[in-house]
Amino acid sequence: MLRSLSIRDFVIVEHVELEFSGGFTALTGETGAGKSMLVDALSLVLGERADPDAIRAGAERAEITAEFDAKDGSALAHWLRDNGLEGDAGACLVRRLIEAGGRSRAFINGHAATVQQLREAGEFLVDVHGQHAHQSLLRAAAQRELLDDYGGHGAQAATVGVAWREWRRLSEARAGFEADAERFARERGELAWQTRELAQLDAKPGEWQAIGAEHSRLAHAAALIEAAQFALDALDESDASCVSQLDVVCSRLGAQLEHDARLKDVLDVLEPARIQLQEAVYALRHYQQRLELDPQRLREVEQRLDALHAAARRHRVTPEELPELAARLAGRLRELDGIADGADLQRRERDAQQAYTDAAQRLSAARAKAARELSSKVTAAIRQLAMGGGKFSVELSSMEPGGSHGIDQIEFQVAAHEGAPLRPLAKVASGGELSRISLAIQTVASEVARVPTLIFDEVDAGIGGRVAEIVGTMLKGLGRRHQVMCVTHLPQVAAAADQQWQVTKSARAGKVESSVTVLDGMQRVEELARMLGGVKITETTRKHAAEMLGIKT
Repeated sequence: MLRSLSIRDFVIVEHVELEFSGGFTALTGETGAGKSMLVDALSLVLGERADPDAIRAGAERAEITAEFDAKDGSALAHWLRDNGLEGDAGACLVRRLIEAGGRSRAFINGHAATVQQLREAGEFLVDVHGQHAHQSLLRAAAQRELLDDYGGHGAQAATVGVAWREWRRLSEARAGFEADAERFARERGELAWQTRELAQLDAKPGEWQAIGAEHSRLAHAAALIEAAQFALDALDESDASCVSQLDVVCSRLGAQLEHDARLKDVLDVLEPARIQLQEAVYALRHYQQRLELDPQRLREVEQRLDALHAAARRHRVTPEELPELAARLAGRLRELDGIADGADLQRRERDAQQAYTDAAQRLSAARAKAARELSSKVTAAIRQLAMGGGKFSVELSSMEPGGSHGIDQIEFQVAAHEGAPLRPLAKVASGGELSRISLAIQTVASEVARVPTLIFDEVDAGIGGRVAEIVGTMLKGLGRRHQVMCVTHLPQVAAAADQQWQVTKSARAGKVESSVTVLDGMQRVEELARMLGGVKITETTRKHAAEMLGIKT
């Protein structure tokens, strides 16, 4: 639910702070006072296109802030969390700034946001039914979307779209194969021998570095054995070896400790050196034992190096890249095996087509059920709106081979009165009838709206009298399930509201400004009287207004 709306320097609004409540709220005022600007401001903060011309004359920027409920566990709360846009618990604060230079900035709960994110958030929050909504209902796409929204077919329609795209992809792949089968066969044949060669070579990741190190060791084995023996002689095995001389030094210095304890510092340094020298001797002996001259292994290693290097040269890669190349070529060969078999491609295409057909038929059955229900409810609604005997029908016809939206051609048809034939909604001649039908459709569809706030912007244009009273009753009924706001010029509609706001326009210091007043009981009487009587308001008009509101005077 919308909690509050703050508007600053927008069109002719300098600054207004509005607090909202549940139920049905009517926004009234004289023509041109700025009633629809409140709707425009709310639409802007929820992602509509920003226009610098909307900034109030003389101001540097326009600023609009709206606060909504965002209950824990709701779809909106989950969306905010998934997008890293959380704010205070239970609330969603949306803000939009429009600079005079044309720049626009958006924020959700204090976090910078994109206009697309504003639109996505708005889908959880508000449905706006504009005064020209009936024009969009003349489009086939809008009729299909309305039926799917009413029936809750979103997930099914998405499944149909995915199945359609997969069918088309395989169909295009099959057609491409048939058109260029020779090229596919050539590429596959070349890949086959390349992958066989690389499979036989069986190069392993890291092998080139490992075998290079082994070759270096085998090729220099004699020099390594000689160097190890020389080191052993110097350290331990000659008469004047380092280890034996260091042992003598430590022994003689140790014998003199009783004469001068300061020699202990020297011995403390020499002792670790003696131990480390001895460990070096043990390590060298172990190393020497493992060294051997192996001409046979050396030849094997050199042959492996030559094979790896030759394969790398043929495939124009480095030896280190051979394992990755083998995996890549094998993957491409598997891919070509999948499409280079015409029969397999045809089978997969048929399977995809069947999957699409099944999904589309399930969607079509669900649409047919929703169409019957929507037709019945809208028919009942238009008969209340001074179209006695009228009929509304959602007609579904099969469309072969179908498309991403399914196999149904959806058309809204109307018979304006008893005995009249059903005709496409686009061919209804009377603008007043079209407006009433549009209102009936929107009202019925809004009964299952998933968003908490519904806004109707002068959708009651072209009606009056008893029909206007019925419209007010409809909106009041919606207000029991949703937060409903309606910009209206009809006193019968305003009288049905739970709350009424008056939008007025005034001139101050040469500037035109718009303001909003929340009306109490007698103020509502005056406003309804103005709406009933025009310029001259009489006591009779006031009594009539009070009677409409159920207020005793």
